[in-house]
Amino acid sequence: MEAGNVVGYIPLKQQLQKGLVHSPPRLSSFPRTLTVTAKASLSSQGESGYRGPKPRREWIADWVSNNDDLVRSMPIYVGGLSLLAVLFNRTVSGIAPVADASSSQSRADLLTLGLAVTNILNGLVWLSIRPKSISVVNPNGVECQRIASHLPDFVISELLWAWNSLSDVTCCRSLVIVYDGKCILQIGFAFFNGSEAVVVDTNKLIEGSLYQGVLKSASQSYLANLSLYPGKSELPFLPSNTQAVILQPLGDKGIAIIGGDMIRGFTSSDQAWITLIGEKLDATLTKVI
Repeated sequence: MEAGNVVGYIPLKQQLQKGLVHSPPRLSSFPRTLTVTAKASLSSQGESGYRGPKPRREWIADWVSNNDDLVRSMPIYVGGLSLLAVLFNRTVSGIAPVADASSSQSRADLLTLGLAVTNILNGLVWLSIRPKSISVVNPNGVECQRIASHLPDFVISELLWAWNSLSDVTCCRSLVIVYDGKCILQIGFAFFNGSEAVVVDTNKLIEGSLYQGVLKSASQSYLANLSLYPGKSELPFLPSNTQAVILQPLGDKGIAIIGGDMIRGFTSSDQAWITLIGEKLDATLTKVI
């Protein structure tokens, strides 16, 4: 039996039925007494009782985001009105229609015309170049729930808690944890071969540059747009259309691979939170592995 192969898995459904694992509470089930208490306290004290900083709304930014087409077309309108204003001024001022280099008015009109044309061209560029819309994609894979059978119940419960937490509040749709040369968790969507989920080849993964780079740097690696990275070939067990991946080291003995369904879907807060979860999992797994 090779140490790198995924062995000894018990389907999660059977574990739950036999009472080996208790489903961890989901984040949505936690009581929110703190928020209620804070609101009640503010209402009892009145508006004058709160002297802290108040949230400031960015009116200009909100208006620009809500009127994107108008803002992009505005340079065209400004440039067109400027051209008409220059021509109207030239007509009613009694100046010869032919530009005269010796005339200061002609030089000013030429400069104004140049600025107006520049505005119009700038507006056309704004309308033709738009940021690519980023949307959530459905993972092209099958759902997989595999967990090593030799782990104690409290470790299994914590692994499932980490999965439920990440899948509830982030764009995480796949989670693979490799520790001490073994794949102890593969859950969420996975690439399929026929009708079965592809098993993680830990030997090949550990020899890859992604795994070695993360362990060497001992810091999180965020592949915000996975399709742009040649190292994507080292993660064949993830769905083929996985959009983003976070590689979180678990001490110096393992790694957590988190696949998302949206380009740049993991925020900076998500990354910091995942780092803390990785430290917690490493502390737990060190006790039993």
